[in-house]
Amino acid sequence: MSLWTFFKLLAGLAVVGALVFTGLLAYHVVVTPLGGVFEKIIPKNADVPGRQPDADFAKMLDAAELPDIDPGEKSFQKAHELLALGKLEEAREKLTNIVTTYPSSSTAPAARRIVGEMNMDEILSTAHMQGKQTHVVKKGNSFLAIANQYRTSIDMIMYLNGMMEMKGLQPGDELVVMPLDFRILIEPQRQMLSVYDGERFIREYPIIHFGVQGKLAPSKTKIASKSAEADGKKIAVQAKEYRASEKVVILTKPALQIRGGSASASEDSHGIVLSQPDMEEINLITRIGNDVEIR
Repeated sequence: MSLWTFFKLLAGLAVVGALVFTGLLAYHVVVTPLGGVFEKIIPKNADVPGRQPDADFAKMLDAAELPDIDPGEKSFQKAHELLALGKLEEAREKLTNIVTTYPSSSTAPAARRIVGEMNMDEILSTAHMQGKQTHVVKKGNSFLAIANQYRTSIDMIMYLNGMMEMKGLQPGDELVVMPLDFRILIEPQRQMLSVYDGERFIREYPIIHFGVQGKLAPSKTKIASKSAEADGKKIAVQAKEYRASEKVVILTKPALQIRGGSASASEDSHGIVLSQPDMEEINLITRIGNDVEIR
């Protein structure tokens, strides 16, 4: 063997050795410490980028507080996009999911408000007849008899049929009617009154004043009566003053009133006070006998 060939062989072996050593050093740094000469070069606990954390570091990661993630925010953004595209039913499904599944989400109040408006628009529209019927007036029919027959109210019959006041019924007249079987939920701590159709959320209304002495115990009750007042006088439903009168809903036990008012004028009021527009809507969609839960 010539001297030149011997030198080339030594150089090749040196290159292979360097490659092997570099690979082992990389394994020591990135994957797991190897000990020996490698630990002398780079200590086991050295802060080396890319190395898998040791047990102490793993514990520190487990104990670290991660930022809170709002699970309802993504659904709300998607619902907003669907609303912009005019896909109302898909948007309402997303919003309802936020209300029922993520009630503590920061987006839940806005979701409840939007889906509530969508639900009420549908309920009060004669263009949407689901849940509504057409009654053909017969001889001897009265508004009260029709309301009792369909478990609804005179207010709702007048509203759905565009009546500003009660008028005489003629045989053959057609009236749109809708049963009112909604459930009322009163939550004193949240200062909210909500309406449900069975377990389905419909809409919620802020309580602007809660004039009840002591703590109101959780209970289940019903609507005992409904009335209208103007200047302290009772107003009959057939009177011309009825539409502009103050509506009052009274529960059984406890004998609690739900009425309309303003925040400034309700400080001395007893019972539950809603805004006047909200109270008009509650009066419209409820009837005597509706279930009420105080939670």
